[in-house]
Amino acid sequence: MRLDHADTPRTADPADGASTPADALDDLAVATDDHLNADAFVVRPDDLLAALRTLRDDLGYDHLSCVTAQDYDDRFESIYHLKRYADPTDEVSLVVPVPRDDPVSVSAEPVFRTADWHEREAYDLFGIEYEGHPDPRRILLPETWVGHPMRKDYDQEQSQVVTFREHANPLADDERRTDTMLLNIGPHHPSTHGVLHLKVVLDGECVADVDPDIGYIHRCEEQMCQQGTYRHQIMPYPDRWDWGGAGLCNEWAYARVAEDLADIEVPEYAQVVRTLSAELSRMLSHFLAVGAFALDVIGEFTATFMYAIQERERLQNLLEDLTGQRLMFNYFRLGGVAWDLPEPREEFFEQVRSFTDGLPERLSEYHDLLTANEVMQIRTLDTGRLDPDVAKSYGCTGPVARGSGVDYDLRRDDPYGYYPELDWDVVVEDGCDNYSRLLVRMRELEESAKIIEQCVDLLEDWPEADREIQANVPRTLKPDSDTETYRAVEAAKGELGIYIRADGTDKPARFKIRGPSFSNLQAIPEMAEGEYVPDLVATLGSLDTIMGEVDR
Repeated sequence: MRLDHADTPRTADPADGASTPADALDDLAVATDDHLNADAFVVRPDDLLAALRTLRDDLGYDHLSCVTAQDYDDRFESIYHLKRYADPTDEVSLVVPVPRDDPVSVSAEPVFRTADWHEREAYDLFGIEYEGHPDPRRILLPETWVGHPMRKDYDQEQSQVVTFREHANPLADDERRTDTMLLNIGPHHPSTHGVLHLKVVLDGECVADVDPDIGYIHRCEEQMCQQGTYRHQIMPYPDRWDWGGAGLCNEWAYARVAEDLADIEVPEYAQVVRTLSAELSRMLSHFLAVGAFALDVIGEFTATFMYAIQERERLQNLLEDLTGQRLMFNYFRLGGVAWDLPEPREEFFEQVRSFTDGLPERLSEYHDLLTANEVMQIRTLDTGRLDPDVAKSYGCTGPVARGSGVDYDLRRDDPYGYYPELDWDVVVEDGCDNYSRLLVRMRELEESAKIIEQCVDLLEDWPEADREIQANVPRTLKPDSDTETYRAVEAAKGELGIYIRADGTDKPARFKIRGPSFSNLQAIPEMAEGEYVPDLVATLGSLDTIMGEVDR
C-alpha cells in the first residue's frame, strides 16, 4: 500500500497532550484567523507538518477534507480544512501564508495522502510550490501552460503555444527489454465514464502502476462562480458538477454555505421539500451508478442497465413535475426553494408513492441480477480493496468510504435539512471491495425511498397557511469583507464542500469546490495495483466517478 510511504496514523489519546487545538498548537501557531465554521490557526510553512501531526495524532482530526489556495495583494495562502470522521462538526483550519514574490510552502502529503492532488491543483492554478511534494506537476492544465490562471496578475491575453516536442512519440527511443508495457485507457473510452485518462503500466497481465490523468474538461466553474452574484447567478452552476442526476444535492451545498455566510434561516416547510427533492436526486444518481457498474463488470446491457434507465425515467418524470427540468434542475434558492409542489398535490403524492411502493420488488430483481450473480461476485469480491485507514488518508467519503467500513454521512453527522427529524439508517459495509461499494448504493436506494415516504407523509398534512417556501432574503447579499467559511453536504458521491471568502461585494472573492469524486479517484492506485486490467475497470466503475466534479 502506498500509505506505507506516508505517516501511519496512531490512535488519538487525549492524555497525550492538550484537549483543544488552541492548546495543542500553542507553540506552533503565530496568529489566529476568523472562520465561521471553524477555529483557524496561522502557522509558518516549516511548522505545517508538526501542526498536522499534532491535530491528527493527538486530537483525532483524521479527515483533511479540503485544501484551499487563495491570492491576496501581499501574499498567497494555503488553507487546510480538517475534521474528524467520528464528528465532522468538530473542525479546525490551518492557514499557511507565503509571500507573493516567493510562494513556496511545504507539502502536507507526508501526513495526509489526499494533499497530493489538492496541492497540485493549488500549484496549477495559483503557482504555490510545495517543498517535499512527491509529484509536483500540473494537474488540470497541460504541462506546457504558461502562467497560473487564478492569480491576480495572470495575463488572460497571453498566447498558449504547445511546442512540437510535446507531440513527439514518448516511446520512440525506448529500448527496454522487460515484460512491462504502458497501456493508455481513455481519455475517450466507455469504461472511464467520461474524459479520464489512465496511464497503466502492466507487468505481464498485472497492473504495476496507475496514474490518473485528469483535466480534459476543466471548465473554470470556480472562476465563473467568482464572477456571479450570491443571490441570483451562482445557483445554476452546481447542477453541472454532477450530470449523473445528483444536481439537487449539489445545489444544497451552495445553498448551505451561502446561507451560513449571510445568516439566513430556511423555513421548516422548505426544509422538508428540499429533503424530498434531494433524495429523489440521489436515487437518480445511484440508479445510473448501479446500471453502469453492471455494464462495466458483466456487460449486462439488456437487463440491468435498461432496468436502471427505466427507473431513472420514472424519477426524472417526478423531478420534472417538481422542478421543471429533468437534469439541470436549478430548483433551490437561497432561503428555500423556487416554488411549491406541483398542483394538484394529491396527484404528485400519488405518483411518488407509486414509485416507492413498487421499489422493493424491483430492487429484489436487481439483487437477483447483480449481488446474487455468480459472475458479478467473482469479479467484485475481494477486488479493488480499500482499507479504512487508506480511505481516510485519501479523504474518501460517500459510498466509497462507507463500503470500507467508515461510518461517515454528513446527513446524520453534520445535520442539515430535515434529516435529523426522520427515521433512516446510514448504510455501511465492511468488505472494503468493489462488491461492498455496490451493496452500499443498492441499500442506500432503500433508505432514500424511506426518507421520501416520510417527507410525503409530512407534506400531505402540512397546513396550507404554513407552507412557506422561502425566507425573506435581501435582493442583494454583501457579506462582510474577509468573512470565510467552509460548509459541506452529503452528495451522491460523498462530501461536497464549498469554501467562500467574501470581500464586501455581492460576489465571492474566492469560491472553492471540494468535489467528492476528486478525492475518491485519487485513491485508485491503492486499489488497483497488483490486480488485473478487468479488476481495474471494475474498481473504476465502483467509484461512480463523474468528471464534472473532478475537473470542475
